Parts: sequence; structure tokens; C-alpha cells
Amino acid sequence: MSWRRGSSKFVIRSHRIASPHLSSTPASKCPSSTDSLDFHHHSPSATMLGASSFATYLIVCPTSFLLGVLFTNWSYDFPLLWTSNPLTPAIISAIENHYIMLYDSPPLIGRVLHAVILIALVAFVVKLYKPSESNALFDGASLVLFMVAVIVYGSNTVKGMQIIKSGEYGDEIPQIQSLQVVAASNTIMALVLIGVLLLQAGQWYAEKKEKEELEKALASGLNNADSPTVAKKDAKDKKKKV
Repeated sequence: MSWRRGSSKFVIRSHRIASPHLSSTPASKCPSSTDSLDFHHHSPSATMLGASSFATYLIVCPTSFLLGVLFTNWSYDFPLLWTSNPLTPAIISAIENHYIMLYDSPPLIGRVLHAVILIALVAFVVKLYKPSESNALFDGASLVLFMVAVIVYGSNTVKGMQIIKSGEYGDEIPQIQSLQVVAASNTIMALVLIGVLLLQAGQWYAEKKEKEELEKALASGLNNADSPTVAKKDAKDKKKKV
């Protein structure tokens, strides 16, 4: 900056640094320090519905609720599948009365159960709308397992309770085998729902590791940029240009 006589204005002389990188790169495309530090912006799962989103809670909570419902049947399913003790008429009658009571429960209970299932399905659809790689892998597999549970519930459990209610077992599937089919269906549903929870936990762990690796990579890049070797090299380049 210099003062010119006879003029009331300052004359500012600017010198442009002759650098091929700066001259060929537009100013709008030059990376800034804030861009390099903003790892959430560059993370592929940050802009998607990942494991920390509200939709994930709408999957985990209904799935856990359904597992609790299935657990209430465990004491009645255990004598049918998991023990070699003979089934007495009293045990068979208690199991039948249990499932008849469930089938004859007030309509409100069935509506609440179906509403919980619907909430989980809507959450899956939300997470799989324009999915990331993590959503497509973990949520897609979770949806498949959840649909297996829904299909088993509609095809085996409900129909099995209808047969138990009517008492018309038939010759092909006798009484004990009909009860065992219902108990096995409950076990299958419990296993696939546990698989849903494991996949959601796996998605959370994968995204956590991805975030940690990205933070380490950015920290390593910043440390290399501030190292003495890089600083000396930059100083030598400036001297050559001068």
C-alpha cells in the first residue's frame, strides 16, 4: 500500500501468487479447513437414516415388544418341544385353554398387536427410501426376517389357534401335533425377531467403526499437513518462486 501525491486516495498494490494449482482451480472449488474437518458432511451414512435415527427405534421397540409377547407363551410351549417328559391330559388341557384364551381375547388386544407390527413395517419403509449401502444391507435383511415372522404368524399361529378353538384336529394332524406346530411357529418367530435385533445392532456397530476410521483418517491428514517436513518443503518452494 502506497500514498500517491496529489491524490486523496490510497493505491493498493496486490500481488498474485503464481501457483499453477491456485490459478487453475476456481475459488469456489478450493477446499477449506472447515470442509476437511466436517467429517459428518462427508460420511455416507450421515445424510441417511442410519442406526441412530428415530426410525431405528421404531423397529427395535416393536420387535422387542413382540419378543415379549412370544415369551409369555414359553411356559406353555416348553413341554411340547423342549422336554422328553410325557404330556399328561392336564398339561394338554392347560395349553389348549391358554391358546383359546388368547384367541378369544378382546379385539382391542389384537388391534394393538397389529398396530405394533404396522409401525415396524412403516419404519422399515422409511429407512429403505433412497437407502445408503448400510440401509440396503442391514435394513433389507432385517425386513426379510421381519416378514418371515409376519408370514409365520398369519399362516401357522392364527390358523393353529383357530383349530384349537374349534377342537377339530382331524386325522392327518392330531391334537398334540397341532399344538406342537403352534409352539414351533412361536419359536421360529422368536428366532427371526432376534435376528432383526442383531442386524440393527450390527448396523450401529458398522456405522460407529466407519465414523472412527474417518476421524482417524482426517486427523492423520491434518497431522501430516502440519508436520515439520511438509513445512520445510513449503518454505523451499516459496524461496524458489521468489
